Amino acid sequence: MNALWSDPQLAGICLWVLLAFVMAVIPSTDNHWRRAYVLMAIGAPLLVWVTWTGGIWYGLLGLIAAGSFLRWPLVYLLRWIRRQMAR
Repeated sequence: MNALWSDPQLAGICLWVLLAFVMAVIPSTDNHWRRAYVLMAIGAPLLVWVTWTGGIWYGLLGLIAAGSFLRWPLVYLLRWIRRQMAR
């Protein structure tokens, strides 16, 4: 347990994942979209910091964690990009 908190990048990713779990458990009337926006606003600078200080492997770990929690915004983004390229 001491090794986790001695590595602030990994601790940051774990805290973001814990926040995402807590936000997902609380009922929502808008299918959790507002919470997804909050997670994106917190996660983007966190991902940059983790990648900058921890290296590419921690950055990829954070990106995979974010993609697993924010899969529907990611799906909609990919659909939008595909529509834009089809024009």
